[in-house]
Amino acid sequence: MNSYLLFKSLHLIAVISWMAGLLYLPRIFVYHVENKEKKEATDIFEVMERRLFYYIMRPAMIFSWVFGLVLIYLNGIDIISQLWFQIKIVLIILLSAYNDYLGKCLVALKNSTNTRSAKFFRIINEIPTVILIIIVFLAIFKPI
Repeated sequence: MNSYLLFKSLHLIAVISWMAGLLYLPRIFVYHVENKEKKEATDIFEVMERRLFYYIMRPAMIFSWVFGLVLIYLNGIDIISQLWFQIKIVLIILLSAYNDYLGKCLVALKNSTNTRSAKFFRIINEIPTVILIIIVFLAIFKPI
């Protein structure tokens, strides 16, 4: 079996799982904020948020990084000198920071200290989509 293709497949599976969480968690936050007066509903949203973040998103992010680093090694470290790859890494770091920010939002919602509106969560829900599109085009076309 080709180890490069194995790790590339594992990397893609991890990235898809991570992206699904990055796209879904802010949506749950929207529903959480819109139903903050309904204790039963917010209890359910808190369980959903916690499970999504800690059991899917965080491990998927870690595996995305690990398998990505393995792919860098298998491709050759010199890939790091290419501008398209440097931009991709910066965007992945931004996605990781965004992931951590969502974790802070999760805690604020749980502790009832959230000051963000449902509209805010709707807007930031677009961030990972835009970054994903740019990363895919960079990885496929390697334009610069």
